[in-house]
Amino acid sequence: MSNAQDSRLNTNFVEQGARKRIEYVLDSGSMRELVTPFDRVISPWLEVQGIVPQFDDGVVVARGAIDGKSVIAIAIDGSFQGGSLGEVAGAKIAGALELAVEANQAGESIAAVLMFETGGVRLQEANLGLAAIAEIQSAIVALRKLQPVVALITGPVGCFGGMSITAGLCSYLLMTREGRLGLNGPQVIEQEAGVGEYDSRDRPFIWGLTGGEQRYTTGLVDDFFGSDVIEVRNKVQEYLRKGVPDTFRSEAIQSSLDRLKNVDTQHQITSEAAREIFAKGASL
Repeated sequence: MSNAQDSRLNTNFVEQGARKRIEYVLDSGSMRELVTPFDRVISPWLEVQGIVPQFDDGVVVARGAIDGKSVIAIAIDGSFQGGSLGEVAGAKIAGALELAVEANQAGESIAAVLMFETGGVRLQEANLGLAAIAEIQSAIVALRKLQPVVALITGPVGCFGGMSITAGLCSYLLMTREGRLGLNGPQVIEQEAGVGEYDSRDRPFIWGLTGGEQRYTTGLVDDFFGSDVIEVRNKVQEYLRKGVPDTFRSEAIQSSLDRLKNVDTQHQITSEAAREIFAKGASL
């Protein structure tokens, strides 16, 4: 067994930083980071607001291979500004995906793997961040017609805001048990509706509604699994091998709308009620 393989044994993927997550998912020795911290491409908007910037702006982009297949791998660092996206971070993701589209159109086969740990748009760069997220979404829609775009939601930040919509546009959406997925984050809902309606500190309640197992059971993601590095890598490989799907979840609008009609908006939904309404194969 090689040293690289040995280092992956009994390693928790969720506990790794963005760079290490990419390294563990890619074939050993194939990672080549693009726009590195040494390039010092930082957000110009944070220092003027008293926030210390990060030299990669919280996003790591790399070229490499998975099971010999050429990929662009992107990971968001949830420890920097809650994984929020501003102008630079968004441009790094959108630019990498757009280059992958151009490469495929020129005859080179490049898929994409995106690792999300993000609260959505960075409030300090709201308009620029929103524009960047729109560009990312457009690039994903273009690339998914040519190659599989596999998204992975880890933890503990999860994936919220506009980036939850972005995740839903990918060819395949995977989650760890620790991951969470929702349009609005728990703290935002609590702030607007009150703690009596939605207690963001109630972990069983929050994960019961937005965690990986629940999102898989209710058909919002394609697979969920534990946090072992080897298991995560094997799952990413599995879904890359599936290629371009015949249909995309973002096209199944009507069935989702039909199920939403069965939600009682007068009372807080429970995880059990959500499963009954949204579970795969549930009757309308």
